[in-house]
Amino acid sequence: TASGTYTATLTNAAGCDSVATLNLTINESTSGSESITACDSYTWSANSQTYTASGTYTATLTNAVGCDSVATLNLTINESSSGSESITACDSYTWSANSQTYTASGTYTATLTNAAGCDSVVTLNLTINESTSGSESITACDSYTWSANSQTYTASGTYTATLTNAAGCDSV
Repeated sequence: TASGTYTATLTNAAGCDSVATLNLTINESTSGSESITACDSYTWSANSQTYTASGTYTATLTNAVGCDSVATLNLTINESSSGSESITACDSYTWSANSQTYTASGTYTATLTNAAGCDSVVTLNLTINESTSGSESITACDSYTWSANSQTYTASGTYTATLTNAAGCDSV
């Protein structure tokens, strides 16, 4: 099990000593390991294999002296995640996922990082409804009760009332 020079004394066909000498070099096998954490999958350079599940994997290679070199991979695979939300808002909406303000209906995405350190893609299905406004000019004698807010006015002026339109937004 060790390198060295070894001899053995034998008897040859003539009955005399025959000394055999062995010059022996013992090369050692090697081994090593690495621990990797990856998202969704990992391609190991030791064997060009792609792994999608956590586990312990081995590859047998040849080291510089021609002996086995056993590599061990301790792999943790974390998963990416995704989610969606549907929102209806009036006039505009500021999405907390990316702090963007949107004024048009549509589908929007943001890529965040989940607790495992992997991508988390969130989708916003946004419906923007519009506020409305209108005006009317009224001439009345002595007083006027406005049906928009049931207020009675006795002086000329410009008055506003905020109602809710059919879309659920302000109607001024």
